[in-house]
Amino acid sequence: MAVTRASRTELWQSIRHEAELAAARDPAFGQTLSAAILDHPDLGSIVAHQIGVRIGNSAAARDRFAAIAREAQTAAPALVAAAYSDLAAITAHDPATTALLPPLLNYKGYVALQAYRVAHWLWSNRQPDLALLLQAESSTSLQVSIHPSAQIGSSVFLDHATGIVIGAFSSIGDDVTILQNVTIGRQDAMPGRSPRIGRGVLLSSGATVLGDVAIGHFAKIGAGAVVTTDVPAGCTAVGTPGRLTNCPEQPAPAAA
Repeated sequence: MAVTRASRTELWQSIRHEAELAAARDPAFGQTLSAAILDHPDLGSIVAHQIGVRIGNSAAARDRFAAIAREAQTAAPALVAAAYSDLAAITAHDPATTALLPPLLNYKGYVALQAYRVAHWLWSNRQPDLALLLQAESSTSLQVSIHPSAQIGSSVFLDHATGIVIGAFSSIGDDVTILQNVTIGRQDAMPGRSPRIGRGVLLSSGATVLGDVAIGHFAKIGAGAVVTTDVPAGCTAVGTPGRLTNCPEQPAPAAA
């Protein structure tokens, strides 16, 4: 769920406050916080800086990727709104943290998701080569490969974020949590529609969703499950091949 403008203001104030307190506790760490947080006027600038630092393999590349991200945010302010929503989702769903600063500084899944959002904007605005370059660099540096043609909603959490692959034209709804080593994509033998993942879905570690498949709202895909058929809303799919369990008595339709 997207956060409101007022909530974004509160989140920004909280980020600044956490950074100032951390810098006061540890002056040596404060130099890092200045470059990463305190020298920036808003979250968009922080995210652009993080994208450059985390995926650029040289000073020139870091500056270039940060500039590309900032230009995209200027043209599409919704990218910054999504960055706020994704950050809020981490604190809502990750029991390991209740603060904003650690995921903003250290969670590579958050940076990879923001890099994808910039790449998707480039893809949608007829800059496919640059979009694919961002994907490639993010995959190499962060071990998260999201094709820029994929559609991903807001408040998404990539937890641990190692070995995640989201293929071309996949669709992922709001409030989705994706753990490590998850694959979402088309089947080689079935080059038709890509998976559609509904709202509030949990994709556990090692899960694979392939082909023209709809995963219904608030469904759960178990660890290591391989899903090649629809999963109705509220159901859990486990095993290989995936089988349904814990379904509501009257399951709602899968995601369209």
